[in-house]
Amino acid sequence: MSLDGWNMLLVLGGIRSGKSEFAESLVADAPTVRYLATAADAGDDPQWAERIAAHRARRPANWSTEEVTDDPRRLADVIATARPEETLLVDDLGGWVTVLLDPTHQPADDTVTVAELAAAVRSCPARLVLVSPEVGLSLVPTTPLGRAFTDALGAVNRAVADACDTVVLVVAGQPCRLKPPVGLPASPAEVVAASDDRPAVDGGTGATVPTQAGPTGGVSTAPGEALTTATTSPAIQPGMTLPMPDESTGPQAVDRLASLDVPGAGFGALKQVVSFAAATQGTPTPTPWRSVRVLLVHGDHAGGVAAGTVVGESARRAEQARAGQGVLARLAAESGASLQVVEAPAAAPIEHGPALDTEQVEMALRHGQRLAEEAADAGVQLLVLAACGVGTEATAAAVLAATAGAEPPAVLPRVVTAAGQVDDVAWMARCAAVRDALHRTRRFSRDAVEVLAELGGGDVAVATGILLGAAGRRLPVLLDGPVGVAAGLVSRDLAGQARHWCLLADDGGNPGVRLAADVLGLEPLTQLRLDLGEGANALTVLPLLRSALALAAGLPTRPEGDDRDDDGSEPEPAEEAEPDFREPEPEGPGPTSTEPAETSAARAG
Repeated sequence: MSLDGWNMLLVLGGIRSGKSEFAESLVADAPTVRYLATAADAGDDPQWAERIAAHRARRPANWSTEEVTDDPRRLADVIATARPEETLLVDDLGGWVTVLLDPTHQPADDTVTVAELAAAVRSCPARLVLVSPEVGLSLVPTTPLGRAFTDALGAVNRAVADACDTVVLVVAGQPCRLKPPVGLPASPAEVVAASDDRPAVDGGTGATVPTQAGPTGGVSTAPGEALTTATTSPAIQPGMTLPMPDESTGPQAVDRLASLDVPGAGFGALKQVVSFAAATQGTPTPTPWRSVRVLLVHGDHAGGVAAGTVVGESARRAEQARAGQGVLARLAAESGASLQVVEAPAAAPIEHGPALDTEQVEMALRHGQRLAEEAADAGVQLLVLAACGVGTEATAAAVLAATAGAEPPAVLPRVVTAAGQVDDVAWMARCAAVRDALHRTRRFSRDAVEVLAELGGGDVAVATGILLGAAGRRLPVLLDGPVGVAAGLVSRDLAGQARHWCLLADDGGNPGVRLAADVLGLEPLTQLRLDLGEGANALTVLPLLRSALALAAGLPTRPEGDDRDDDGSEPEPAEEAEPDFREPEPEGPGPTSTEPAETSAARAG
């Protein structure tokens, strides 16, 4: 079969299928080949030693062999640092997964390691062939270890296949091309060029997404609108692989802060902002976010979760934002941020049945994903996730209980009326609704899509899609409220990388947000206890974050000879010897007495 035009190729196949021989034939004409061997030492297994020996015997003399079994991350490093003129052959990823799951390498973030490998493959400048076993067609193993291996290998194969431009499956010695499919163009650009009567599409995503202009330039979009797609976006499903921020530039940026010429101890808690911006921008000298877009997700929840709210209040807030009025719009204007209102499907009472059906959830997820991708294509550097809707706090508490095992009354904030009075009756109604919903779904699997359908509703689903789409396009997101952190919890179960692209501005004193942030590993940047509305809190903090980044990027380093400590503080002065005020010891032994001290003193007087 012809395989011209490939640069990164994955060869899949079963046991004794001929996958390794086929992979070796693809690079047989290369002047030299770096063979990256992943198999562990055979030890006292003669059959395994025989297999390794057979592989070695087939390799030409001009090939070099490198063992990459000691550290799972080393394979990604070797691939990422390869030279453009080189040819690499990795055989095979099954051995790599075995090392990854080895207890000697635990505890480890396996999801991050797999993402690093996929990123290295995607950016590899050399010709690269990877071999991997295909175990997904066999029976599910009966042992926990076997299931862990097949699950991990399936996730690795999917991630690497997505990163490669060509994928081949070898069955009984016969290669079958899987990517690109036979008879179809090799790239999305060729797919678009092949159509003469296609509709107008967005240049970055290929999606036709109608929008409706608001009265003063605000934009409103809804997942129910026609969404014809010819998109290359990754499918939203459990185990999807998304890129990770650069793990090296964050610490480099923090180390650089210690060398800046500041009169005091430095940036304090704002080091976290600099580190986050450096990792998401991929540079140790990050710049302030100039282009910011606010996505206001409007979606209401019916039933007991909305107890104590004013009918029509959330719709009024959304209309305010469209008109460029209200707290959120004013703060967005002050920050120079664009504002887009996104309509989400209304959710049914969760105490009686599902909030949405599965099809609506999937549409909402895809819609949120496209919104983030459109922002990235427009040059947006930071998304602010905002939300308005009745019942959002109680719904977030239900999601938190379902995904993190929280007790709803402990994470559900008190209900405060428009007059500033605490409404305990409404709070108890919300608690009861969440309790009944959790009892109704107690036997459900709690997978991400099911949590959204049964409990989360449309706004959380759209917000989840936004987080996944933003992570896929390396676009950071600023959070600060219950819908945002609930979406973070759900997105974590779909792609663990998504949470690493999120920054929490303020928890607002909300117990649910505080606990969700702890689960997600997000530390609030401030503790201002703001309650201006979800998204408005983040916009209030945004100027401070920009100022920190501007200082970090623009300040000069300290002059030569400044011996300030590594943390930026002045060195402690040397301690001077304290004078000795003790009375001198008598030259000889003094008088002794067995009388009490008071008596002796009286006589001395």
